[in-house]
Amino acid sequence: MRLFAAVLPSRVAVDELAAEVGLLQALTGAGDLRWTKRDGWHFTLAFMGEVDDRVVPELRDRLARGAHRTAPFPLRLHGGGRFGRRVLWAGAAGGLDEMRLLAERADAAARRAGVPMDEHRRYQAHLTVARSRDDAVDLRPFVERLREFDGSRWDVTELALVRSNLPRGGAAGEHPRYETVGSWPLGGAG
Repeated sequence: MRLFAAVLPSRVAVDELAAEVGLLQALTGAGDLRWTKRDGWHFTLAFMGEVDDRVVPELRDRLARGAHRTAPFPLRLHGGGRFGRRVLWAGAAGGLDEMRLLAERADAAARRAGVPMDEHRRYQAHLTVARSRDDAVDLRPFVERLREFDGSRWDVTELALVRSNLPRGGAAGEHPRYETVGSWPLGGAG
């Protein structure tokens, strides 16, 4: 199964971002972007790709230990940016050092469980809100608008293991479906 470790935003954070995305979708060029769905909004900590079912029990145990060793931390959606000319994202503020540590622990848990991981990169907290199929859309006006975005604070209290179910039909507008297959409280939570 295709898996990743993630922090899931609070319901209030999702509602606030949905309102902001509604304003972004009114900008020129918005119709040329593929907007992600609110039920799929997340901060990916460690993308694992296809994981052999035999590895999953050890992966779950190691993620639980990593979560237990990480204290809950404050976070809020804040600002935004782009990766190249194709990905528009909302950023985060608050406990970014703690989130980077949780990302490193999730990455290490996957490696130690036997999941082949890509080259390790410094974690940058982002939540993808839109993608472009080509470089024709100018993302700068969207980034300018997102710079002013500042959501409400919430406490991150759990680490989630999420399964990504890719679209199979090939129909225009299809999106991956995300399913939380495990979650563990951060140390001191719950």
